[in-house]
Amino acid sequence: MIKAMVLSGEGGYTEGSRQLVATWRAAAEGCLWLDIEGEIADEERQLLLDLGCDPLAIGDASRKRHPPKVEPFETSTFILFRGISRIDDNLELQPQQIALWVGENFLITCHRGHSVSVADFWDKESARGLLGDPSILALRLLHYACGRYLEKLLDFEERLGELEDALLAAQSDTEMKELVSYRSRLRKLRRIFNYHERLSSQILQNGSVHLGSGNDESYHVRRDLYDRCERLASLCNMYYEICGDLVEGYISVSSHHLNNTMKVLTIITAIFVPLGFLAGLYGMNFENMPELGWKYAYFALLGVMAALAATMLLVFRRIRWL
Repeated sequence: MIKAMVLSGEGGYTEGSRQLVATWRAAAEGCLWLDIEGEIADEERQLLLDLGCDPLAIGDASRKRHPPKVEPFETSTFILFRGISRIDDNLELQPQQIALWVGENFLITCHRGHSVSVADFWDKESARGLLGDPSILALRLLHYACGRYLEKLLDFEERLGELEDALLAAQSDTEMKELVSYRSRLRKLRRIFNYHERLSSQILQNGSVHLGSGNDESYHVRRDLYDRCERLASLCNMYYEICGDLVEGYISVSSHHLNNTMKVLTIITAIFVPLGFLAGLYGMNFENMPELGWKYAYFALLGVMAALAATMLLVFRRIRWL
């Protein structure tokens, strides 16, 4: 599906389909926002080529998965961003690739399915009036998409605190499994946010003819985008490390409990091995065992066994095993 929006030189908005592009080009004034939802078929590809989009950028946008990037061309700057199709409270992410071409007087957005970020700015464009400067509109759109990530990450912080308290209190295997799954999802998010941080850093430091550069009017918008991407990357790294620390802490505490259990079993075994040896020795049915004929042999053996057990308990106490 192709939608088009034109902001005329007088400040009026017109919405329509792809036919509006020809009207905008004929008028040679105003700004165009072209939104393509779905696959880039031959018709859409030809339309993008007519608007001056580079074939290599169109090929990157056509791929289902491509690392986020920003690349300046002669007539436009191409941005590939990893947006959100769906993300739940458990950080289960279904990403959505969003491609943007930012020109001097046009913005093209391309995405396979419904984009919440694009739809929000499309519906509120007449009130915001950002299309007059396509670079600001593109940067604000990316800033909003990053904000959706940030909202879920901040909500996750509370759940992470609950998991930490639960692990310290009860050592539950359920929380342990949940932590491991969160760590796996955070690893995927961390990879995305690292891409976004590099992308926003390139936009801030180098910029382009179409996005702005240096300390021009777009500097603060570019700076806001970088700050948000950097915050996402740092938060995700911190939460990932906390999950790793909690998992390692759980394993350490479990190992400590296991060591205590094994120590008790070792003490019991060490005490009863010599006692079992004596019991087995005098339980043998040989005729020539002089002690068997002694009147007090039974009581003497019990005394020796008790003395052995007491001595070993005293030794374990001295070495602080008890």
